[in-house]
Amino acid sequence: MHSGDHVNAANTPLLDAIQTPEDLRGLPEGQLRQVADELRTETISAVSVTGGHLGAGLGVVELTVALHYVFDTPRDRLIWDVGHQAYPHKILTGRRDRIRTLRQGNGLSGFTKRQESEYDPFGAAHSSTSISAGLGMAVARDLEGRKNNVIAVIGDGAMSAGMAYEAMNNAGAMHSRLIVILNDNDMSIAPPTGAMSSYLARLVSGGTYRGLRETAKQLARRLPKFFYDKAAKAEEFARGFWTGGTMFEELGFYYVGPIDGHNLDHLLPILKNVRDSETGPILVHVVTKKGKGYAPAEEAADKYHGVVTFDVVTGAQTKAKANAPSYTKVFGESLIKEAAKDDKIVAITAAMPSGTGIDQFSKEFPARTFDVGIAEQHAVTFAAGMATEGYKPFCAIYSTFMQRAYDQIVHDVAIQNLPVRFALDRAGLVGADGPTHAGSFDVAYLGCLPNMVVMAAADEAELVHMVATAAAYDAGPIAFRYPRGEGVGVDMPEQGVPLAIGKGRIVKEGSRIAILSLGTRLSEALKAAEELEARGLSTTVADARFAKPLDEDLILGLARDHEVLVTIEEGSIGGFGSYVLQLLADKGALDRGTLKVRTMVLPDIYQDHDKPERMYAKAGLDAAGIVTKVFETLGEGESRKVRA
Repeated sequence: MHSGDHVNAANTPLLDAIQTPEDLRGLPEGQLRQVADELRTETISAVSVTGGHLGAGLGVVELTVALHYVFDTPRDRLIWDVGHQAYPHKILTGRRDRIRTLRQGNGLSGFTKRQESEYDPFGAAHSSTSISAGLGMAVARDLEGRKNNVIAVIGDGAMSAGMAYEAMNNAGAMHSRLIVILNDNDMSIAPPTGAMSSYLARLVSGGTYRGLRETAKQLARRLPKFFYDKAAKAEEFARGFWTGGTMFEELGFYYVGPIDGHNLDHLLPILKNVRDSETGPILVHVVTKKGKGYAPAEEAADKYHGVVTFDVVTGAQTKAKANAPSYTKVFGESLIKEAAKDDKIVAITAAMPSGTGIDQFSKEFPARTFDVGIAEQHAVTFAAGMATEGYKPFCAIYSTFMQRAYDQIVHDVAIQNLPVRFALDRAGLVGADGPTHAGSFDVAYLGCLPNMVVMAAADEAELVHMVATAAAYDAGPIAFRYPRGEGVGVDMPEQGVPLAIGKGRIVKEGSRIAILSLGTRLSEALKAAEELEARGLSTTVADARFAKPLDEDLILGLARDHEVLVTIEEGSIGGFGSYVLQLLADKGALDRGTLKVRTMVLPDIYQDHDKPERMYAKAGLDAAGIVTKVFETLGEGESRKVRA
């Protein structure tokens, strides 16, 4: 009888009795199928309330149950790559009572997080880090003489990143005892093949086969080199023919699989064999189906990878009424218009076509669209190569992910002054995805580079013009940043018009207070100006547009004609405000004692996830925060005069 055929006679819910994996390990194997079914139902129910990543988690329900059942977590280290498939893991590891707080303010993170649980040994959210981290843990274990297992679960998409292969190459060369689970949801195993594959996987992962194989190797080494080489090739060919995995073997891993990741009868004995193995490293190739067990997810093109709240019965997602187009959509449509006029424009993304709006572009210009996989470093240097041949590459990558390609930006683009266009989506705070996805640092890390131009769109209309500016700019690299979510609802231009490089604009004229905004805090700056005007303080509001080069005339004019100058940006310390202070110091504008300058930036912390408006309020970067900053700058005596 298969484990899937076992029935809990009393039909008593099992998940309610599982507070930790220790409770799970106390159950008979025959009840694990029911646990998996209940775990899948609970995951669907929770995400229907919170939104988040669903498809990936549903695909690893059985694998999650099997791993926690076979391995002694948390003593055995279990690392989930990226982490968006870890919701079932969180439910089984003492966090079920909080699972409906996922991605909410003061709630559970949408990714693994060390501060959250001892069952999360490594924080994730950017992909392809698990094997490197796991190898580090395994080597530390060996140095201390411990015997625990280290298991890294990595998806087939995350294996497109070079870092995963760097780690595997190192692990193979070190022969460290490390277990890598390759969760492959881009492949299928037909039933007969699946059965044969499972049988072979059990065979080659078992001690008998591994013992015979090692004995044969010892004997073969005593043969003349010619015969030894032939024997080794024959054995590799035989295993590769039946089970695949030759590439992983070349990297020094012992390959097991592929096996059906939804069949506990296949998973459990193989994981036990792997657990008890003294050899390493081992790669177990597990085939799963994204969205498994929830029909709306299985049938959807994206397998419900990321969802908002939804109705469990129908799968219909709650659609908030949009007041304005999203910045991502505006970028995609603007790039299409520019590309229609210029056949040298090409678009590059690193596995995020829909997230960056490049999917729209690809429908119009499929031959000019390049998705390079989770390989930001390659994406940037690939773009640089195209730029050397006269093309105009738009490299559309989230601000947070662009950090992974910093050396390539410096060395391959900026030093060579190549006209690569960087479209930085998700600039500033991003809400539910939290600090791992916040675009906090790009102004600071790009603005310090010679030859780089850095723009920030104040609204969706400005973004249209910045796309046109980047398309027209051939003098070197240029970047423009814009946030996640909707625009502010301004009138949209039919066509983008290139902006004068390094020139900002005055949006509202005043005389005493000057607010200089970079990016989409402009709308909050205008609200703050209204409040300040109502309290007797005449206020100028300016949109810098450029963090580099700075509009020196604009900034020096604001400093000369106002008592207080406040800069505001959706970025870290070391960015726009720092550049303004440097300019004012260099030009002697700070020497006159009457000017008071303040810079408003994101706080020097990693802000936890919440709704973006709450995050900005906590950061002091909303209208109320600006007003408060102005009165603090004026001083208590001046504040009393104004209030009077």
